[in-house]
Amino acid sequence: MEPEMRTPIISFKDADIVNGEATVIYNLNMDVYPGDFVYIVGKVGTGKTSIIRTIIAENPLEKGEGSACGFALAGIKEKEIPYLRREMGVVFQDFQLLMDRTVEDNLEFVLKATGWKKEEDITKRIRYVLEAVGMERKAHKMPHQLSGGEQQRIAIARALLNDPQVIIADEPTGNLDNETADGIMQLLTRINREKGTAIVMVTHNRQIFEKYPGRIMVCKDEACTEQSKNGFIDLELTI
Repeated sequence: MEPEMRTPIISFKDADIVNGEATVIYNLNMDVYPGDFVYIVGKVGTGKTSIIRTIIAENPLEKGEGSACGFALAGIKEKEIPYLRREMGVVFQDFQLLMDRTVEDNLEFVLKATGWKKEEDITKRIRYVLEAVGMERKAHKMPHQLSGGEQQRIAIARALLNDPQVIIADEPTGNLDNETADGIMQLLTRINREKGTAIVMVTHNRQIFEKYPGRIMVCKDEACTEQSKNGFIDLELTI
């Protein structure tokens, strides 16, 4: 099926992306379709994370059009934001696990906060996502008992809880050594391939997007444009 025949999960048209009071990217045009793996790359300060924050309605969209998971981002109401975020899984560089409770309790907390009621369903879903990321034996561990790579796998399991249309990952390998980062990339690639979950990933690590191919959006000079498949990316990124 041609892309224009499908409905994008995330779409921006002539959108200005802001960070606080400052516009960091002008006239963003971007469509993310089901099953896509899209990298947003660029140097520090070029607006990569601001795009992510706009997608999850943390930053306002004041100029242009934008939508994510069926929600219009311009003028989105405060009460709609939790429902938007339930449609996507978000993975951060610093894991953002609750350190005072076990892995299982971290995941249960999210499910209950997003409306799950039956204990049996909750237990089954937690087991499923932990198996999906190879962490089924770590359910009763505290986060501090896990390595960085294991904590990130739990963060990805958390992102999968509500069977999202898309996983938004902001530098998910940024705090990990190369070998551990490789494992996380293999996991994200497998989720994308096997489940058809779209992935939008911010990174400044050239090694990653050269080894694990996907569509590449390059942030540079207050713009963010898609790189042609064979084009050379002229950025001083981490090797």
